[in-house]
Amino acid sequence: MTSISVKNIRGEVVGSIDLDDRVFGIEPNRAVVHQAVVAQLANARKGSSNTKTRGEVRGGTHKMWRQKGTGRARQGDRRAPHWKGGGVVFGPHPRSYHQDLPRKMRRLAMCSALSARAADDTLIVLDELTLAAAKTREMRSLLQALGVDRSALIVMPEKDEAVTRASGNLDNVRTVTPGGLNLIDVLKFRNLILTRGAAEALVVKLTTPIVRGSSRRLSNGAEGADVESYEPAVVMEETAADERAAGVPGDVALADGAERAFDDAAAEGPSAGSGRATEEA
Repeated sequence: MTSISVKNIRGEVVGSIDLDDRVFGIEPNRAVVHQAVVAQLANARKGSSNTKTRGEVRGGTHKMWRQKGTGRARQGDRRAPHWKGGGVVFGPHPRSYHQDLPRKMRRLAMCSALSARAADDTLIVLDELTLAAAKTREMRSLLQALGVDRSALIVMPEKDEAVTRASGNLDNVRTVTPGGLNLIDVLKFRNLILTRGAAEALVVKLTTPIVRGSSRRLSNGAEGADVESYEPAVVMEETAADERAAGVPGDVALADGAERAFDDAAAEGPSAGSGRATEEA
């Protein structure tokens, strides 16, 4: 366990807390952190840059002058790239810069950044963070009492409107919750301020086992149940097999199975695929 001193809002040490080494005590993996930062920056790009090709710019398609006999260089239409106002060759077009990163790598990158903060003594844990008023001077006094003279990232266990408003006018201070904490903010701000509840929430968030596999979603929004598709042909064969086992002749069993399957389908209502056939009838 990594032991960190716990302070109050006046900067006095009131105790200590043992932080989980899986989150705050690992050896930082610089390669994974770099890959996660690149992925986060790429995912923040809109990819909306666009240029017009020669087929999209304004202008006609007529040939500027005839091919031969003028003494000039042969030309096509005015939308060619080398003409003023013509199209752009190999210009940017809307695209997605999204990069997928496995959840284990994202967790490892975040744990590496938090461990680096704990090792550099730039991690401050507060017993609780309450302000007398939602004023900027209250937040500035708090930071001065904690000895924070540079940028700071404050992580609250849950959204606190007073703390958010008090830090809103400070350019070098940002307040987030454990769910809104991202890697770039942890690396960019020089000090990381956590409350005791926020530290525990981060440990739970970053150490909860990853459950693999996807559940199938029902039409009414329920998850986790298997939905069996209704196929009349399968029902007909199963019904015929059951009646053959009971001693009913094969052709009679097959006919009865088809009739029962048709009745079941009619009871459930017309399907989307049979709409045209119903209209034509």
